[in-house]
Amino acid sequence: MLHKGKKSVASCQSSVVRCSGKLATDNGQLATDNTVIYLKERNFNMLKKELIFRNPLRLMGHDTEDILLPGGFGAVLARAGLGKTAILVQLALDSLLRSKNVLHISLADPVKKVCLWYEEVFRNIANQYDVRQIDQLWEAILPYRLIMTFNVDSFSVPKLEERLADLTEQDIFMPQMILIDGLPFDESVRGPLTDFKALAENHGLHVWFTVKTHRHETPGPDGMPTQLLNVKDLFEVVFQLRPEEKNIHIDALKGGAPNSDHSPLFLDPSTMLIRNA
Repeated sequence: MLHKGKKSVASCQSSVVRCSGKLATDNGQLATDNTVIYLKERNFNMLKKELIFRNPLRLMGHDTEDILLPGGFGAVLARAGLGKTAILVQLALDSLLRSKNVLHISLADPVKKVCLWYEEVFRNIANQYDVRQIDQLWEAILPYRLIMTFNVDSFSVPKLEERLADLTEQDIFMPQMILIDGLPFDESVRGPLTDFKALAENHGLHVWFTVKTHRHETPGPDGMPTQLLNVKDLFEVVFQLRPEEKNIHIDALKGGAPNSDHSPLFLDPSTMLIRNA
């Protein structure tokens, strides 16, 4: 189902949706210290720049604003329930704040659940930095995001190309970043990934995947999990979430920040936000 305003176009294979509406917040009373960002005092551009600057994801980047160059592949690996989708959403929000179009494709969760992920993560970011009146900022970035769902068995690169052509030809949406959440990385994945890589390079797309790993599997000699051993050459950046006691470490298995002096990064289990040491 494609939703844009009050119009809808039915689709039997997948659904596409733009979520809107006000975002509930729990900021409480007005703070008085210097950490509060007031929309009345700063325009949206200044607010966006400040949130982008404060985002620990900057530590993962290279010399550009994006971790990936156009046509690049990135992967977030972890066992079930550790926060792969939360990382994906934060990557998306960073691009949305920079007014870049993000297409989020979910092969596992319904649209409503994906929308809730975005709302929760965005609310936690706003609370962390005491951003007031975040409804206005939320509404400002929503037009840059589109959520598309497929049944995992019906998803294919030709089908995605067809859907992208429909969206762009009708001037509905032209993505600059694509997130794929829930693609099975089995022995047959190399062919579709190779086709997808060509698509990404032809259109200058930044593409991120979540990859589910398993505790019992033995990684390769370079520490790369088995799911990526046969396709790691297609990826420029690979991050793995590694639980250790109460912390979830974010390890760069490939690519990532070139400067080793950067502080280690973690995923906060309580907020699912990326933080540094």
